Amino acid sequence: MASNPPSSSASSDLDQHIPGAFPSAAVSSSTPQSLNQAVHNRRDEYVRSKRIRIKVGTWNVAAFKGTEKDVGGWFVHGRGVEEALAGLDVTDPNQPHDKPIPAEPEHVKEKETVEEQERRRSSNASTLPENDAPSLPGGDEIGIYALGLQEVVDINSATEALRPYSDPATAAKFRAAMESAMPKGYRLVAEQQLIGLLLLVYASPSVAPEVRSVSTTSVGTGLMGYMGNKGAVTARLVLGETTRLVFINSHLAAGADKTALERRNWDANQILTRTKFDPIVDSSGVAQANGESIAEADFAFWFGDLNYRLEGMPGDDVRRILMLHTRNEYDLSQRTAGLIEKDIATSGRRSSETTDRTSGPSSFCNDDSSSLADPSTFDDNDAEELPAEFDPASLQTTLASLLPHDELRQQQRKGKAFADWREGDVEFLPTYKYDVGTVGVFDSSEKRRCPSWCDRILYRTRRDRLAHENKIKEAEDSKKRDEDMKKRGLESTSEEVLFEYDPATDGDENYDEARDSREDPIPVETKEGFDDELQLEYYTAHQRVLSSDHKPLDAVFILKYDSVVPELKAQVHQEVARELDRAENEGRPGVTLIVDKEFNKRESSDDSKYEGVNFGKVKFLEAKRRMVTIANTGPVAANISFFGQPGAEQGEVKPPSWLSVRFDRDPDKTTEASIPASYTLEPGDACNIELILKVDDTKFVQGLNEGTAQLEDILVLRVSEGRDHFLPVRASWLQSSFGRSIDKLIRIPEGGIRKLQGQRPTGDSSPVSGKDAGVKWSAPRELFRLTEALEDLVERVVAEWDMTEHPDGAAPPWEVTGGNSANGWPFSPDTWKLKEDKARESIKCDIADALDADLAIETGTAFQPDTPMLLRLECLAEMLLLFLNSLTDGVVTEEQWAQLEAGYEDQTRTRRTLNREEERAWVLEVMAGAPNHNVCFVLLTSMGARVAGEVKQAMKPVKAGAAAGNRLSRTFSMGRARSASEVQRAQTEAQRRQAVERGIAGSLAEAMVRVPVAVGRERERMVRRQRASRLVEVFVGEGETAL
Repeated sequence: MASNPPSSSASSDLDQHIPGAFPSAAVSSSTPQSLNQAVHNRRDEYVRSKRIRIKVGTWNVAAFKGTEKDVGGWFVHGRGVEEALAGLDVTDPNQPHDKPIPAEPEHVKEKETVEEQERRRSSNASTLPENDAPSLPGGDEIGIYALGLQEVVDINSATEALRPYSDPATAAKFRAAMESAMPKGYRLVAEQQLIGLLLLVYASPSVAPEVRSVSTTSVGTGLMGYMGNKGAVTARLVLGETTRLVFINSHLAAGADKTALERRNWDANQILTRTKFDPIVDSSGVAQANGESIAEADFAFWFGDLNYRLEGMPGDDVRRILMLHTRNEYDLSQRTAGLIEKDIATSGRRSSETTDRTSGPSSFCNDDSSSLADPSTFDDNDAEELPAEFDPASLQTTLASLLPHDELRQQQRKGKAFADWREGDVEFLPTYKYDVGTVGVFDSSEKRRCPSWCDRILYRTRRDRLAHENKIKEAEDSKKRDEDMKKRGLESTSEEVLFEYDPATDGDENYDEARDSREDPIPVETKEGFDDELQLEYYTAHQRVLSSDHKPLDAVFILKYDSVVPELKAQVHQEVARELDRAENEGRPGVTLIVDKEFNKRESSDDSKYEGVNFGKVKFLEAKRRMVTIANTGPVAANISFFGQPGAEQGEVKPPSWLSVRFDRDPDKTTEASIPASYTLEPGDACNIELILKVDDTKFVQGLNEGTAQLEDILVLRVSEGRDHFLPVRASWLQSSFGRSIDKLIRIPEGGIRKLQGQRPTGDSSPVSGKDAGVKWSAPRELFRLTEALEDLVERVVAEWDMTEHPDGAAPPWEVTGGNSANGWPFSPDTWKLKEDKARESIKCDIADALDADLAIETGTAFQPDTPMLLRLECLAEMLLLFLNSLTDGVVTEEQWAQLEAGYEDQTRTRRTLNREEERAWVLEVMAGAPNHNVCFVLLTSMGARVAGEVKQAMKPVKAGAAAGNRLSRTFSMGRARSASEVQRAQTEAQRRQAVERGIAGSLAEAMVRVPVAVGRERERMVRRQRASRLVEVFVGEGETAL
């Protein structure tokens, strides 16, 4: 078959604007384009149009020996075509070869005759006719060869059907035959075998480099629906980074009955649905998330032994009428011609007998068909020569009368199988079944099978698939509309119409648009949005191949496709990326950070060059502030928020405990509490951020002193849809006496830890080491200074309170509240009168600084002259407790407490009661094991006793009425009489004094004693707290009570 020139209307015969199609390049969008889409829009700059031939061949070799010797001749070189039986006219001037066929010289031998060829046939040599010139394009005219073979092994053999693997020797045999016939440089790009099915795909030297993402797979549909004696082998490849090609070589179920027909349709559907390819990997190495199916192909070629037969046709009639044409290829004097004549006569008698036994004529052997005369009886002079399609005696007319009975075409029309697949004009003899070794003798065995076009080559474009899907959708929508009309009672209107007539569609009942435009190039928009074309050039059988009972079949397609030039695409990709980055940056919010730096003469040059926030030297409890200005210097509003270190997840990271961030405005409203606060800055707007550094966590102070922690961090300013900004923060830590052990504090020389730090080399993790320094003091000097100053302030506060008028009638802070409950003044926060945060924090920082510098608290810089005495005392008491809590070992260590608790347990168990002196002696004996801790314990309890004494002395006596109430009775004894009111008053005074002692002891014990965290019941934890309080109360109080 030769194609005519492309029709001018071919590109408009089907609208491409259907669901799933890509929008045209002219469609604009206001949304930002992705990088890939922007590169695709400039495809003209890196895509070059190319045109290649694709040759697809199929042959059922039926496991005959020697078939591989014919493969190269008929498929690669295009030989073995009998033009008179193939409907092929290679001299058609409208479809010349890429390479013109030279005129045959006079000395060239003539083509071998059919008789000579059949006589010479052997399984050890090629059966192709000698001196046969190529009839189809071949050799290096072809860009891609796709060959599908069936029954390369005997699939009827149980050994082969149940073999768990495919024999590679069989594939190697055919591969070697193909490669020996191929021009130099052709490369095997895809191969797949499934028992008897073999698919080989070769590419030319110019095409092979453009082939990528090759994926092969197989689907078995044989025994039990999965065995490989039937099924398909499939290959997918991407050509030029633009075009998906799929080649399907299949062998469907055999048989001429209705069940076999339905099984063939089922096989085809299984192949379509179960075939899955590997994900495509693009030029940048990025793979698809999921693999693709056959439906994703831009061009798919389905070939093989599809096994569709001629439905309802008497085999003898078909064989007879076809051999009336094939006998013309023989010399009537030869043996094979005689067999054909005999077979024709036999078939005629059988047909007549069959007709006589039936009630009417067969569907095929009617008057018109039976009157077909022997083509050789027509004289050229009898009538004017007619075109083949109008000549009733021509082969083409005979084939045209058979094709309506072809099962494949019937199933296509019914939409049961291959409904959206195309096929070229069938102008060649049926390819099945022949006597092996003959050109035109159909099956002469006892079965005398009806000739059929079992071997087919179909093809489908992406456009065909989308159009078919759209057609199905329209049919479903129409059906739904009809059903809806019936529900509404509107079907009666259509019943009144006798018939409908549309002049525009008159005579189109059997019109096949695909068939009408079969020879025209098919324009296709690929899945990647490129414009390709596919045209069928040749479709024919090779009648002169004798080594199998099937005749091989091939088709030549011309593919026009867009091929990507990788170098040009990379260049365009870079340019587009830069353009998008520039456009994105221009439209993205942008902010500028300005750090307010405070320079100090003592700072080094490195500190002045630091680009982040440098707080300089930081003391314990000192609050330092720095300001950062954030200005929106971009063209759009900026939404900003602070997070912690880079790489942390949102909502989980906060600034470090020693740093707080405060904005000068309220945050934006948000519905999710887990999202950090964000702030919106309009273009040109700015906000100030105050960074406050304050170290008040004694655990963290311990790490800073030991060098295991640092005052360094990086804050991340997140700009929504913009670039993140990194703000480093750092400070230098000044060593503190807080957060250390007693063993280290007693080794600090005069001048304090601050002076010692200045004497140590830079970088020493800890300026205090038990091995490097000797013991300087019996107890930490900080403890001496705190207790001395606190005792003095208690005395002065008590005296000042009595000398000062309090017009509001406020009670002194040491007065017992809540009956007989102790308030623990001045160590309990509940008793503090002055709680101004700013004033207290400043005084506490000054106290800590004085302790670290070994300065007297009262005479140093800890207090301003106008600081009230009561506020001084409260701050000093708070700092004493903080200092005691920061001791890493405590005044009473865990080991010492374990011994003391064991003693209390023994006293409880033996019910032994110790008086105060005995209990003191026992406690001091235990504490003597750590002399420095013993000194600290005595120092603190002595201070507590003196404070308690001052408080008890300052307490006002209880009035008689308050003590006695309304009780007026008196009690008399033998020697003298004491009133009940006096006894009650004495008891109340004793309880008040004991409450003072217990309150002070409880507050000090919590900071002094390292009681292990109890994991038991609440009662056990309460007993431990009571024992620790009792431990201190023994030395603070004066009574004789015991635990």
